[in-house]
Amino acid sequence: MNKIHRNILEDLEAVRENLLSLSDDIWLSIDHNNTEEMNRGCSFKADYNEKMVAFDSIATGISDVVQKFTNISLESKEEGGAGFETENDRIIRELNKEQPYSIEEDFTFRRPHGFILKGTAITGVVTWKRLYTRFCEALHRLDSGRFSGLPENEDHISSHGNSEFSRNRDDLREPVLIGDNVYAEGHNSANSFRNSIKGLLQTFQIPSGELQIFLREDRDAERQR
Repeated sequence: MNKIHRNILEDLEAVRENLLSLSDDIWLSIDHNNTEEMNRGCSFKADYNEKMVAFDSIATGISDVVQKFTNISLESKEEGGAGFETENDRIIRELNKEQPYSIEEDFTFRRPHGFILKGTAITGVVTWKRLYTRFCEALHRLDSGRFSGLPENEDHISSHGNSEFSRNRDDLREPVLIGDNVYAEGHNSANSFRNSIKGLLQTFQIPSGELQIFLREDRDAERQR
């Protein structure tokens, strides 16, 4: 029964992230040089964003209540990051049996499983938010000094003035504490997280080839085996 409950919780998180990706997908499909389309698009975004706020609140509440009652944690199967070398080697061997993806991929409507960054492996993540969180934690371990300067780094502030990192959790829509009192934005679509990761690789001067991302198999495909 716990497996069924966990699957439902994972599906709920996947729906939340997919809805963010859907919004991005529709917005990018609009001809921004067409005034009529732009007006329709702006109206859509305003309506969609309002309903997403309500859905986010309900989905988060449901997930929290179910996890608390069932004692299920979506993070319980995560492995790696800062452990014994033999354990890290084991996780890398397991991940290397799967197909790796580069950070240049389109991750819309796809689900993550893990990553290898500079020889350090993480597996068992179930959302892009968790993959991004674990990625940021890995960067913090690699260079805590550079990471602590991210809130003041203009490369991580959007053209609209939105910061990807802050020391004040109230500056972010969904703050995630990483370390050294630095919060990361956790409210993004898969491709928005991808873009943030690409920017961080440049900031930390890490070649993109040193990051491999692994995706989950479709659960329906697993059931058909």
